[in-house]
Amino acid sequence: MTLKTLIIRYTAFAVIATFMNLFSQRVILLMGQSLPYFLAAVAVGTLVGLVVKYLLDKRWIFFDHKKGVHHYSRQFSLYAAMGIFTTAIFWGFETVFWLIWQSHFMREIGAIIGLAIGYVVKYHLDKRYVFSHGA
Repeated sequence: MTLKTLIIRYTAFAVIATFMNLFSQRVILLMGQSLPYFLAAVAVGTLVGLVVKYLLDKRWIFFDHKKGVHHYSRQFSLYAAMGIFTTAIFWGFETVFWLIWQSHFMREIGAIIGLAIGYVVKYHLDKRYVFSHGA
């Protein structure tokens, strides 16, 4: 796969996962607007986005065809753990930009920068630790 194809696929899959995350949140929030519904929406949306991105990355980015409950559970756990690390990068940039400039525009610029860096880091972590031949 060429670098251009990799970037296009990886970006498209990130957009699809983000859409599925937000769509799932909207479905939950149709049931109610209180704090428990909000927390459930964030949790369900995150899980849905994570599973969708994992399945797309596994098949179309890393061409991993291994199967089995043990393999899936171990690999998905590693994939989710790498996501926690890179989410911290995303939230860190968003928070720092908010604290410095105190504007939603700059907070979102920080979020976009953090998200871009987080996805690049996640790709390399996934390639090395999650979808390596030994994983």
